[in-house]
Amino acid sequence: MNAKTIHVATSGPLNGTVTIPGSKNSSLALLAATCLADSQVVLEGVPDIYDFRIITQIGKDIGLHMERDSSGDILIDPRYIYNSVIDPGLSSAYRASYYFIGALLAGFGKVTIGFPGGDDFSSRPIDQHVKALRALGAEFTFYTDHYVVSAKQLTGADIYFDTITSGGTINAMLAAVKARGRTYLRNAARDPEVVDTANLLNQMGAKVYGAGTETIRIEGVPYLSGVRYQVIPDRLIAGAFLMSAGITGGTVTVADVIPEHLEACIAKLKEIGLQIECGEQSITAYGASRLKPSRVSTDMYPGFATDLQQPLTALLTQIPGKSIVTDRVYPKRYNHVLQLNRMGADIEIRKDSALIRGGRPLRGAQVHATDVRAGTCLILAGLAAEGETVISGVEHIERGYEDAIGLFRAIGAPVWMRSGDMGQGQFAEDQYNVR
Repeated sequence: MNAKTIHVATSGPLNGTVTIPGSKNSSLALLAATCLADSQVVLEGVPDIYDFRIITQIGKDIGLHMERDSSGDILIDPRYIYNSVIDPGLSSAYRASYYFIGALLAGFGKVTIGFPGGDDFSSRPIDQHVKALRALGAEFTFYTDHYVVSAKQLTGADIYFDTITSGGTINAMLAAVKARGRTYLRNAARDPEVVDTANLLNQMGAKVYGAGTETIRIEGVPYLSGVRYQVIPDRLIAGAFLMSAGITGGTVTVADVIPEHLEACIAKLKEIGLQIECGEQSITAYGASRLKPSRVSTDMYPGFATDLQQPLTALLTQIPGKSIVTDRVYPKRYNHVLQLNRMGADIEIRKDSALIRGGRPLRGAQVHATDVRAGTCLILAGLAAEGETVISGVEHIERGYEDAIGLFRAIGAPVWMRSGDMGQGQFAEDQYNVR
């Protein structure tokens, strides 16, 4: 079986600057949102990740013209969309496929789509999506491997989310921008990705007010024009690289970021003992010889992001003392703990918390990444471990990184990739081999 593995060697202090790519989570929403436009849209900064390639195939199937030019910009022309049936196999290949419902429903009155897939670390129900879209006038019919959403006319409504949901907020916003009348989204998610989607829609001519607050008001419009738009930087990748300074004792600068998006992360790293300096579009983290154990509980934005608890756990394994990480957003998101313990960490799971007895030396091992952030966690742990760490499940890491190896090598990390026939145990090192 052909497979790729990431190899990580023991690192000294990492030093350097890494330029942060466009946000994966924001890009998935923006790409779907372009279906609402009535002329061509150009998106800048969309990373060439696995999910993007799935969306490109979905686009071909429904008539959405999508092309990456020589500069890396994505040229999208939605005027030739002729079909709103999304292949269940494609839509189940990544989580955010449900955005095509909100983006296509007003124009076609009916969308057929498979259930959302993606990283399998916890149940991700779509009940709040269903509630919001039903309030706008949609009807749902569920089948074994797909469901159909239909609406003769979408009409504005007053919607209160029972739980804060970034995906549900964005999906409802997409559906409401061309609905008849006024829509309120209450208890809305405040994530930067929600704001980014609203900003794109508004530049296209939508009337979305209050994105980034708990209440979003949307006045329906009949027409949206094409625009050129820049995707926000990936705050989750940026946060993980700040942690790399702590785990290796180095100095790492993340460039092309929006520091305000990382306030909770920065506050926690300062509490642990890292020195942090923020510029207008950059953040520098300075590792320290003495770091302190900590407690952290994840929450919806602006709280500490669930996507950062895994790389933070790797850092906490290297800090003497007892730390506790509690994830109430996705309480079962602890598949990385088994892998860290395999490397010598001492972590115990109790309900929705990980109890970390830090300061134990890590040793290189063969480990497996079960999702994007688990992969980041294991790379960070490998930098601190004695010997070589071999990470499988690279396909999960590629869901969030266009070039994870290149980013880590930018700050001097001894990380490389091998590919080959694992069944025969033969590997061919690629251009990133640093040995």
